[in-house]
Amino acid sequence: METTQQAEQQRSARTRRRQLLEAADRVVLRDGPQASMNAIAAEAGITKPILYRHFGDKGGLYRALAKRHTDALLDALRTALDAPAERRRRVEATLDTYLAAIEARPQVYRFLMHPAEDAHLPEQGFDVGRHSAPLLRRLGEELAKVIEERVDLGPDSEQLSRVWGHGIVGMMHGAGDWWLGERPCSREQLVRSLADLLWGRLADVSDRAGGPGF
Repeated sequence: METTQQAEQQRSARTRRRQLLEAADRVVLRDGPQASMNAIAAEAGITKPILYRHFGDKGGLYRALAKRHTDALLDALRTALDAPAERRRRVEATLDTYLAAIEARPQVYRFLMHPAEDAHLPEQGFDVGRHSAPLLRRLGEELAKVIEERVDLGPDSEQLSRVWGHGIVGMMHGAGDWWLGERPCSREQLVRSLADLLWGRLADVSDRAGGPGF
């Protein structure tokens, strides 16, 4: 009986946590980096102490939101990499998936990557500047794993895969951030240009034997 009750409590807690993250998402979509714990608590119909009880502090809530969106982005990137197409098209599709994601939800992107200008004021925004680097590192490590399992980079495969993974994520982030702010060209033009930059080595490398291919 006790085990059943504990399992039900855990399910209830997971459901409540998901509901709170959905409420936070709605506020972030509206307010971007200016999203506050007060606004999120109000959106969820609870008091701020209850929100703290679930996430600890603003940093805890930020990390939970970052994981939620990073997980979804990684799933989308893997789907693009697994598409039944030749390698160049899959490289372009992967770049486009990232750019389409930040274009579709720019307020979420800015919340995750850009601190609010007045973040030093009480309850005005999240101190996200110190959190964005770990998020990018996670993306880099995940992409490195994908590269290592798919392509043969020789005896230094693990190290080179990490170099490639973090380098590609840095390129996507830097170019995407600039493009989202200035819109100097179409998304399609940016995708082609970035793919051209990557293509020289990617065109030559062999798929890893027994792997899913790149």
